[in-house]
Amino acid sequence: MPEPLAVVTGGTRGIGLALSRRLIRTGHHVIAFYAADREAAEKAEQDNAGHLTTMRVDLSDAAQVAGAAARVLAEHGTPSVLVNNAGLNRDRPFLQLTDEDWRRVIDTNLSGPFWLIRALAPAMLEAGGGSIVNIGATTGIRPRVDGANYCASKAGLLQLTKVLALELAPTIRVNCLIPGMIDTEELRTRWRLDDPERMALTLDEIPTRRMGTSEDIADALEFLTGPNASYVNGQKLIVDGGQFMW
Repeated sequence: MPEPLAVVTGGTRGIGLALSRRLIRTGHHVIAFYAADREAAEKAEQDNAGHLTTMRVDLSDAAQVAGAAARVLAEHGTPSVLVNNAGLNRDRPFLQLTDEDWRRVIDTNLSGPFWLIRALAPAMLEAGGGSIVNIGATTGIRPRVDGANYCASKAGLLQLTKVLALELAPTIRVNCLIPGMIDTEELRTRWRLDDPERMALTLDEIPTRRMGTSEDIADALEFLTGPNASYVNGQKLIVDGGQFMW
């Protein structure tokens, strides 16, 4: 019997790779989309030989997304799980944001998931259903300075999740998984958390007194895509140690 199929965007490094690995562990073959880092993609494929296939896709390009979806369906079949994880930050003060800054972030973070779901959902419906998990951000709920494009894209993704949970039910469940402060190289660099004082201030805001891990997010994904979440639809699951209680 073939392995069930999962598609994970941004699935070859960071949190996305942890999500891909967890889906492999739960019995899926993963098609992992990546944008540019071929070295990371090759390593992910080698480390998970036979269970992970990579595909280079620019999610901000509607034609590329449609082509990638068609290739998935033709070469691998219909996914039972779709994880829209890929995201792009281009932080600038609002009055300094260029048209390109706006379009690139909105198209990668919001239009890309829209195009991909639109391309794959008909086959998923015909096959009898599945689970779609959109990876959101706390800044889609509570804004921050210098992030108008990113915050808007993640707020839009949360609302897209809810609309699709209505329209694709009862066959497909759609939920939004929102990580808090997850200890990744990218986050440590952006927030300068190698500075002990900055790290201490960050931990002061988190009741559990620790940063999250990629495995914490993978645990939540396993729940949302598994049978124990069969009655969970249209929800935002915030995994943040209690930092944001919305």
